[in-house]
Amino acid sequence: MSNDAEAALLDRDAQHLIHPLHSKAVHATGKVWVGGEGAYLTDANGDRFIDGLSGLWNNTAGNGRSELVEAGSKQLAEMAFASGYAGSSNPRAIELGEKLAKITYPNINQFYFTSGGGESTDSNIKMARYYWKLKGKPEKTKVISRILGYHGVTLAAMCATGISMYWPMFEPRIPGFIHIPSPYPYFYEAPEGAESQGIAAADELEKAILAEGADTVAMFIAEPVQGAGGVIVPQSDYFPRIREICDKYDVLLVSDEVITGFGRTGKMFGLEHWGVKPDLIQFAKAITSGYFPLGGIGVSDEIAKTMNESGKPWMHAYTYSAHPTGCAIACAMLDVIEKEDFPAQAAEKGKRLLVGLKDALGDHPNVGEVRGLGLMCAVEYVKDRATKEVFAAEDGIGAKINAETLARGMFSRVRGDAYYIAPPIVTDNDTLDRIVEIMAESTKAVLG
Repeated sequence: MSNDAEAALLDRDAQHLIHPLHSKAVHATGKVWVGGEGAYLTDANGDRFIDGLSGLWNNTAGNGRSELVEAGSKQLAEMAFASGYAGSSNPRAIELGEKLAKITYPNINQFYFTSGGGESTDSNIKMARYYWKLKGKPEKTKVISRILGYHGVTLAAMCATGISMYWPMFEPRIPGFIHIPSPYPYFYEAPEGAESQGIAAADELEKAILAEGADTVAMFIAEPVQGAGGVIVPQSDYFPRIREICDKYDVLLVSDEVITGFGRTGKMFGLEHWGVKPDLIQFAKAITSGYFPLGGIGVSDEIAKTMNESGKPWMHAYTYSAHPTGCAIACAMLDVIEKEDFPAQAAEKGKRLLVGLKDALGDHPNVGEVRGLGLMCAVEYVKDRATKEVFAAEDGIGAKINAETLARGMFSRVRGDAYYIAPPIVTDNDTLDRIVEIMAESTKAVLG
């Protein structure tokens, strides 16, 4: 089909819109999406693409879910908005809190709602600082996170995010944010004589706490599987050791479940894979399948009790906290997740996708690793498989692979030379198999 319709819209777009990660050059060859159904998106020219990243990891139920549309429409007609500040509530927010308490970690039963993941990071940083002040430890303010961790880009969240390209334009960063190495099983080098790679990577946290002084560290924030940093699945002994270290030094463990929450990894929440309970969680994205901007934090019973017994208000507030329309859609989405068993679907489909990718690409001399957990996978391209030598940045291998997948009808994202695949959980097997074919064809086209 001709590209005229899309090109005309992109011209109009350029006159007035500034985009996330704004780049005039990148956007000149961008897409304008006008329709979506299930795991597919349709552009302005009428061409159909597999949504290889569920929008931005969030649209797990795919487009066109009537239950979500109806829940939102009904609430909009009844009462589109009311304040959620202390002194006001609404039935949908109350119902959402009840539903979340049933499915989150057993020690987490109270929730504060936001508009998305970055706001949730900021909310947890403030909650952690507030908690330690109430506990008589006001010096505990520092945040430890990981290199390649992604926690959003509001100013505090950006300081926690460990992908350095997000920093230089906006520095100086807020003091008191420390980054430790990622456990990245493909690249992390454990010191000689380490008990295991996972324990060594977790012990980086202990080193950082001791270097900073345990009495100054408020929290450690980590994604169960690092998402935007490269779909990095940790070693099985990593998080149990992290929990031990946090307990030993009185540091709150914050699980960033913005991508991993609500079934994506094959469990309802990510740390369930390793039997670990966090003190705070944060979520967004899949809680509404992207049909409405909604996120939140969940706090442990101990933190909630400390807050409620203090008698001091928590001076943190968002106009759209507990937005009734967002909460209505989230309630409907949680029903879909439960009824259609999204965690089991993601586990089963993820296995099919991962096995397919390994069979198709596992022997390619430039594929260093095919990895994943549940329905989030990545293919890591390297110059030399034997030595793990990476391609020069100017080779733009990841971008070239991405262009080839787009030409074959799949839209996704890359970081450097790691290509991400996290389609909607509702994606059917034929589409999963087509994804594997597209990856194999695109790899061959770029790397032979």
